[in-house]
Amino acid sequence: MSDTLAGPLRQETGIKHSRFIVHAGPAASADAAMAFIASASEIGATHNCWAWRVGEAFRSSDDGEPGGSAGRPILAAIDGAGFDQIAVVVTRWYGGIKLGVGGLVRAYGGCTASALREAPRLPLLQLIELEIACSFDDLGHVHAALAAFGAEKRDEAFDAQGARLTLRLPADQADTLKNHLRDATRDRVRWPGPADAVSTAAG
Repeated sequence: MSDTLAGPLRQETGIKHSRFIVHAGPAASADAAMAFIASASEIGATHNCWAWRVGEAFRSSDDGEPGGSAGRPILAAIDGAGFDQIAVVVTRWYGGIKLGVGGLVRAYGGCTASALREAPRLPLLQLIELEIACSFDDLGHVHAALAAFGAEKRDEAFDAQGARLTLRLPADQADTLKNHLRDATRDRVRWPGPADAVSTAAG
């Protein structure tokens, strides 16, 4: 299981007269990541290179540095540190000494890894969303079980057959909840939809 950042961080490093400033922050979605990057980028800097990861989705940018010398090393540092739902911007102020492609890879990847090494971490809790269908007679059993298994009711609809609910709960509680409701309702509860996995910061 991955972690995200407990909060935003900033760290500055000097390499051969260039200033590298790392800004990192939690980002629960691609839109949140891009918003963080826009707010953290420093106008007037030589380069604002960045990367973000949210689950299986990721993006990176070299922002004018040689291809593959900045964004990808930042992303590699994110993955190497075991972070998810995070965005990182590394701002460079050029100091007059060229670093070369290899030097840039080491600089961008290294300062990102250094900043993340001591960063406060927040575990990501793996959640899933389930659909459940039940009769009106069994609705009381379902509602009673929600709090006991840490389930949140996201939606509820009614028709002639009864109720259909969408639940979000910790992934490790799903089978236990299903077994409990199977026993409590004599196997009358139905689970019509596949589980959808999501992650959120714990706490």
